[in-house]
Amino acid sequence: MTVQVNNVPGANRYEARVDGAARVAGVAEYIRTTTLVAFRHTEVAPEYAGGGVGSALVRSALDNTRASRLLVLATCPFFAGWIARHPEYQDLLYQSRSKVSD
Repeated sequence: MTVQVNNVPGANRYEARVDGAARVAGVAEYIRTTTLVAFRHTEVAPEYAGGGVGSALVRSALDNTRASRLLVLATCPFFAGWIARHPEYQDLLYQSRSKVSD
């Protein structure tokens, strides 16, 4: 199974297709600013669950974000969990710069 991921900026999402099919197998929705990309929702069609489509979406989206020199705000639990398991991407995570004073 070959997963192809494309960024669709007009729809604010990445789309995954399997083996060149026209049907979208999964999506990762985002909000992009000048400094970061907030990944807010990831969904994979049930027939592709467990087949690596979600991982391909995350990896492609994060590689693209890195190439754009932006940070990541992983509000989507799937993105947050995937990044937690892949330390090579943790440097992309947005860290709040504000601290609460005592």
